[in-house]
Amino acid sequence: MEVLKYPLDSETILKKKRSIKRELLNDGSQRIKKNIAILGGSTTNDIMNTLELFLLDSGIEPTFYQSEYAQYRNDIIFPNAQLDNFKPDIIFIHTSTRNITEYSFDLNLSLKDVEDAIQREFENFSTMWDTAFKKYSCPIVQNNFEKPLYRILGNRDSYDIHGKTYFINRLNLKFYEYAQMHDDFHINDIDFLSADYGLTKWSNPYYWHMYKYALCVDAIPELSYNVCKIIKSIYGKNKKALVLDLDNTLWGGVIGDDGQEGIEIGQETSLGQLYSEVQTYLKEQSSVGVMLTIDSKNDYENAILGLNHPDSILKVDDFVNIKANWLPKSDNIISIADELNILPSSLVFVDDNPAEREIVRQTLKDVEVPNIANPEDYIMRLDRSGFFEVTSLSQDDIKRSDMYKANVKRNAQQSLFTNYNEYLKSLNMVATIDDFLPIYIPRITQLTNKSNQFNLTTKRYTQSEMERIFHDDAYIRLYGKLSDRFGDNGIVSVVIGKIVDNSTLHIDLWLMSCRVLKRDFEYAMLNELVKVCKTRGIKTIFGYYYKTAKNSMVKCLYRDFGFYLKSIDDDENSIWELDIDTYIEKQSTIKVEKNQK
Repeated sequence: MEVLKYPLDSETILKKKRSIKRELLNDGSQRIKKNIAILGGSTTNDIMNTLELFLLDSGIEPTFYQSEYAQYRNDIIFPNAQLDNFKPDIIFIHTSTRNITEYSFDLNLSLKDVEDAIQREFENFSTMWDTAFKKYSCPIVQNNFEKPLYRILGNRDSYDIHGKTYFINRLNLKFYEYAQMHDDFHINDIDFLSADYGLTKWSNPYYWHMYKYALCVDAIPELSYNVCKIIKSIYGKNKKALVLDLDNTLWGGVIGDDGQEGIEIGQETSLGQLYSEVQTYLKEQSSVGVMLTIDSKNDYENAILGLNHPDSILKVDDFVNIKANWLPKSDNIISIADELNILPSSLVFVDDNPAEREIVRQTLKDVEVPNIANPEDYIMRLDRSGFFEVTSLSQDDIKRSDMYKANVKRNAQQSLFTNYNEYLKSLNMVATIDDFLPIYIPRITQLTNKSNQFNLTTKRYTQSEMERIFHDDAYIRLYGKLSDRFGDNGIVSVVIGKIVDNSTLHIDLWLMSCRVLKRDFEYAMLNELVKVCKTRGIKTIFGYYYKTAKNSMVKCLYRDFGFYLKSIDDDENSIWELDIDTYIEKQSTIKVEKNQK
């Protein structure tokens, strides 16, 4: 919904939140349902109501639990049947500088006294977090602390041990160190948000003393939007790729008219410097796994000429797909999605031309189309929109562009063969399929929250839930990595099954990345699963398919595997059964190895 996109119209959002909610709930979207506990050190009701709008718009339907005013710590530390029965999927702890209790301005305090106070304050929080992880095994989103509204020591407040700014900065560092050691712990950076918004406006004392709000009412949508970005990233709702125009988007001018020497990029002009900064930002995005593609109304030769400009930071090799032609841009976007084997909803289209943006917005409603106007605003619009919020970062993320480029080479290789099986053999595929290793659990968890098309149950897992399964002998777990002559695809498949009555396996999760579709990798995974089942005395495997808007491609997978259909309901959800003794190993062109423990 456009009103919920950056830049935010806070007044409209707050005034019309009820009608916005009704419209969202009636738009026919399929959403995942999550229980979110908001534990506040200040009033949180408007935060909850506004956060709900952003989550609904992101494909998440929340049910909320709210602590009583300032009871955030007690709700976790002490027995709480209501919160226990709620079974939160996410805990958001909304605290602020006003909730710091151990600081006091006393010039007689020694450095040790101050450090002890900082440690006590940190332990007040870390004990709460540790308890929450133990009780609820769910991700925690925790505010850090905004700067104080006044500084008794002026500028010295930031480095003098007695300053409140010093105290807050040191406390925030301890929060960050905790986050570095706990994968399911995420910082909601209100220190940045309040500075970006304007600390004087953000921390207006009127709202605290009148309503016990830790921030001004107008800033609530900004806070809620930021929390939503974290939550939707946790549940794999991030975008995957940028689809970029060229002329006046990556450089100033029109390459077809101005020629290579006439476009503005580099340090010679102020406009060229702006575009260099934009390109630097985009290159940095690609380094954390955001794929860059081009969709430009241009002759291909001109497009390449622009990217080969000596001052261009982005080069041809930085892009996983380039469409430079005179087709409608919406057609090119569909082609890009098809060739990358991702959904159009994973794409963000960036174009300086408002007419092109509107055509794509109307034609491809799932594609995100931010409004960009002046080049000095490009970075701000993309960055604040949070399309690619990072809550986890694996080696597979870092290598994603290279993996998709390798897929292009595989497609080119396929065109040389008339026999598809011979093509698969030519890839020299080698798989590692085995029980989980601790080092891979973050990536395995991430994959469960990102894979949609090849995901039979679409069950999602948090890091804590996955770690619990890893240590539970009642489960059979398999991960699959695949490499070939063109490169390493990383971890691309996960199977989790629960053993019941020592002889039956119920598959809770079967997923595979779209990067390796049509490579027969699912058959290699099935062969290994059956082998493991035989060693564990399993006689029967039950598989489940739960239909969603995105996974219809696997509705017949179990039939193809040789399972028998046990039942199917009116929504096409189905249950399948395999008698292991009758299983005939599937032919595969993939060499399978075990992991190196």
